[in-house]
Amino acid sequence: MVVKPITHTREVGDLERFPEYPPRDDMQNSLHLYERAIITTLKAYLKDKPNVFVGHEIPVSERFPFRGNTRIPDLLVIFDADRGLIVEQNGYEIIHHGKAPEFALEVASPTTGVTDYTAKRSDYERFGISEYWRFDPSGGEYHDSPLAGDRLVDGRYEPIEVAATEDGTRRGYSEALGLHLCWEDGLLRFYDPATGEYLRTHDEEIARADEEAARADEEAAGRRAAEERADEEAAGRRAAEERADEEAARSAALEAEIRRLRGE
Repeated sequence: MVVKPITHTREVGDLERFPEYPPRDDMQNSLHLYERAIITTLKAYLKDKPNVFVGHEIPVSERFPFRGNTRIPDLLVIFDADRGLIVEQNGYEIIHHGKAPEFALEVASPTTGVTDYTAKRSDYERFGISEYWRFDPSGGEYHDSPLAGDRLVDGRYEPIEVAATEDGTRRGYSEALGLHLCWEDGLLRFYDPATGEYLRTHDEEIARADEEAARADEEAAGRRAAEERADEEAAGRRAAEERADEEAARSAALEAEIRRLRGE
């Protein structure tokens, strides 16, 4: 769906604002997005993209008045975003931005699971969101699949292929992000085909930094030990040279004394 932007002044107080929506009352987002710092991970990966906006629970609507057509994706990615307008309106009104977001994702919960792959899917399709993904940490108890995605083609959503491996991992490719979304042991992960590695979460970055620091400390300790051994060896050589010099001096003195006694 293509929505043409309208002329609108941007003075403070001139735009209608989205209301303050209460936070979701289950732990799914906390466990699978916030604690694992998925938002921060994606921001770091997309940092070179111009004006990229990665947010969570950002209200999205086609235009005011809302009349019940507002959705609040758990994860939202927008390219060439007007961050100031998003902040000013406390949400994303598509008509004022002239385009829909490129990526939305919902995390399944017992209370919203069915809505995610039925009514929300229809709304996101109507909004014109390029890709809509659904992640179910339970493995399909709340959604119709552990991992599913749709891509907008000629105004209609078509399913994105999600492959399953022997170990139960599910993986599908997001053209919007240039990443594979993965369901792995009930965790949401992002795989970068360009590097052949998963994007590291905040905890994984901390663990890697700790490992690198420990390895650096170990290498520094090894260098210090090697330097100490080298110093000890050098000191040993100097002591041996000094003993040799002393022995040579004593020998020379003895020979001189013998020649003196002989009257030579």
